[in-house]
Amino acid sequence: MTRPVLLSEHSRIALMHESGLTPPRKAPQFIAAFVSTLSAVCLGMVFSWSSSAIPILEKEFAITTAQGAWVGSLVTLGAFVGAIPAGPMAQLTGRKRALQILIIPLLSSWILIAFFCKYIWVLYIARFLAGISSGGISVAAPMYVTELAHVSIRGTLGTFFQVQITIGILFEYLLGDIISDIRTLSLISAVLPVVFLLSFAFIPESPVYLCEKAKLQDAQRSLLWFRGKDYEIDDELVKITEDIEESKRNKTKLFEIFKCKATYKGLIISFGLMAFQQLSGVNAVLFYTNKIFQQSGGSLSPGQCSILVGAVQVIASLITTVLIDRAGRKILLTVSSLAMSICLAALGLYFYFSNFMNLRALSFVPLVSVTGFMASFSIGFGPIPWMIMGEILSPKSRTFLSSLAASINWLLAFLITNQFANLVNFVGIGPTFLGFSVICGLSTIFVLSLVEETKGRSQKEVAHILAGNYQSALYSETLIIICPDIEN
Repeated sequence: MTRPVLLSEHSRIALMHESGLTPPRKAPQFIAAFVSTLSAVCLGMVFSWSSSAIPILEKEFAITTAQGAWVGSLVTLGAFVGAIPAGPMAQLTGRKRALQILIIPLLSSWILIAFFCKYIWVLYIARFLAGISSGGISVAAPMYVTELAHVSIRGTLGTFFQVQITIGILFEYLLGDIISDIRTLSLISAVLPVVFLLSFAFIPESPVYLCEKAKLQDAQRSLLWFRGKDYEIDDELVKITEDIEESKRNKTKLFEIFKCKATYKGLIISFGLMAFQQLSGVNAVLFYTNKIFQQSGGSLSPGQCSILVGAVQVIASLITTVLIDRAGRKILLTVSSLAMSICLAALGLYFYFSNFMNLRALSFVPLVSVTGFMASFSIGFGPIPWMIMGEILSPKSRTFLSSLAASINWLLAFLITNQFANLVNFVGIGPTFLGFSVICGLSTIFVLSLVEETKGRSQKEVAHILAGNYQSALYSETLIIICPDIEN
């Protein structure tokens, strides 16, 4: 009896070499993914700005703790608002144009802060504007990268968004440690959105969007740019067009989407991962890094600790770029959630027992715990929830449901960051982090129970698996060959 043997996409490319066919070029795709996710560097700088800026604002302009909490958390509230229309906007204007439009409010926010930072209401408006950009970009950028990527490197390119966020976080930490003037800090931060706008102008639009708009010649040019002039694009172009036509034929009302098992299971996975990403407390740790280290009483300054944490995040994210298409999504999510739970438990226990005893000999624990937590987050729960939406949601529901999932993500981020200080005041910093640790443990159970592996699988294969029809996925002609020499 014969059985199917699964071929990875790397094996398929090797077969293309043997048969004399030219495989797709990777360099143009890497360039496009890098340039498009420069927008994510801008996001990272927005997120970590408050960690350095709020202590300066408290000192120079006497803002209160409550006002500082709003300065930090209004970004996430704006992101909630910005994520909602981002999917339809990307569908209407195109992924590239949407990203170009969305970066404008962020650029405006830095200019407002630079020249009017002494007015607290201007800070609120500026941070809310930056948040609108952040929420929209978090939807449009992963969508663009997923649609330009060949399946063989889709996972790798999908990690670029999180890698670039961590680079932005580290860059702003470095600036904040060197520069103590809010105006100078904000003007330097405003440079990168301009760099993004100038460089992204030379990158083509998503071929999927161009096919959706029946601009087939433009779609051909786009695919040739991404894959190389020697690559045979006809089959891929036909497949994209067929998927779009099938989506149009099967276009349904919103409530009918949930009648499809593959769609609602994909929705549960997407929403669950997004919720656990924020309920892990990552943005609370990120926004208040300096204050956490101030309370720990370690030998390093809070600024130096923040830089170290940012550097470890970047390294961990780069490691994920290498591992994602080898180890797979599920194993990285599992390791990530377990490690986050352990790190937060150690941090919570340290702060809890520091109320009763002298833990000066263990003052390294907060630095190690926070660094380990952010590194663990960066290898799994940082990049994968954003990336996996493009892999498990069907084309007909992707733009709307991606926006909805992202908006839920940012709403939870707002609630966590805005209420973190109140939670610490109410139950203490130790129990707060222990609570986050428990949530990370629950996310491990969620991943093991519900999340399906999508590594190397096409949209159709993933849909079959989510619907519980694994045999149909196995026998997709793009996934297997039959080897009669292998006995069952």
